Amino acid sequence: MFRNFRMVSYIVFGRGSFNQLNDILSKQRKDSESVMVFCVDDVFRNKPLRNRVPIKNRDLLVWVNADMEPKTSYVDSLTRQIKDQMNRAQNRTPAGIIGIGGGTTLDIAKAISLMLTNSGSSAEYQGWDLIKNPAVYHVGIPTLSGTGAEASRTAILTGPEKKLGLNSDYTVFDQIVLDPEIIAGVPTEQWFYTGMDCYIHCIESLTGTYLNAFSKAYGEKALDLCRQIFLEGGPESDDKLMMASYCGGMSIAYSQVGVAHALSYGLSFVLGLRHGIGNSIAFDYLEEFYPEGVAEFRRMTDKHRINIPRNITAGLDEEKLNRMIDVALILEPLWENALGKNWKEIMTRDRIAELYRKM
Repeated sequence: MFRNFRMVSYIVFGRGSFNQLNDILSKQRKDSESVMVFCVDDVFRNKPLRNRVPIKNRDLLVWVNADMEPKTSYVDSLTRQIKDQMNRAQNRTPAGIIGIGGGTTLDIAKAISLMLTNSGSSAEYQGWDLIKNPAVYHVGIPTLSGTGAEASRTAILTGPEKKLGLNSDYTVFDQIVLDPEIIAGVPTEQWFYTGMDCYIHCIESLTGTYLNAFSKAYGEKALDLCRQIFLEGGPESDDKLMMASYCGGMSIAYSQVGVAHALSYGLSFVLGLRHGIGNSIAFDYLEEFYPEGVAEFRRMTDKHRINIPRNITAGLDEEKLNRMIDVALILEPLWENALGKNWKEIMTRDRIAELYRKM
């Protein structure tokens, strides 16, 4: 059977397109009682973007803290907060959830939209196709580009036992707004590490065993854009990065990522590293698997004067090391994409431990 996966239903792209958000949402408001919930990265609490969010009288504004990787406990807490406020207003379910921020905020918004219609904790749905009920209408507006969260069918969360996404066709955004104007001015390191998430997506997708013409078409375009952005630069870099992020996310929709992402999940779970930084740390030690990609990645780090963290696993005790290995090994589709069906013979616990110790 060929995968029949869902894509984002509606996309608007262009500088200034954020200004269309009110018109887009008005079509989803059934009546004057309809409530939209805006989940906005709290970095914008005192920024001009705050005043551009089209909030109506009954709408809710939820400030999302994205300082750390998103946790299931945080998603559950925000979901309860929204349900409580909706109950007090005698509204049963919001008309929509709108995520405005980087990949963390977008994943949190996707997860909330699912948990408003599915009972229990979000930790119960970490895995593939465990979500039973369709999500609330949800919109993604990236203010930082690279993760591909705006295009993907997963909301990556760290739970009590593992770091794993809520992977579901219901997770995909109904609408995304891609406005390059609102990603301008991101600090260089944050811009770089988030962009490298996209670059590494492409390298892993294009060299994986799951590769097909669909994922290759998106992956090759995203990789070409990444090379223009991080090796050449230019006035349209923000526009290109926004499209590279989308195409990179699409490239793994019909494919998968690989070794760097699998190892990064373990680093994030145990050491609390941000996803893009964890990917970059891991990728820098994977010449054996991605020799050309790693060499090009190093040219990019040199050009932008980025110092990749070193010795982060020095002195790590065996218990934490084994926990990282356990988290990495859960991600079987990633390993199979990278190494083939016999990946367990290649990537043993000892081999993963060796790679982690190098970091």
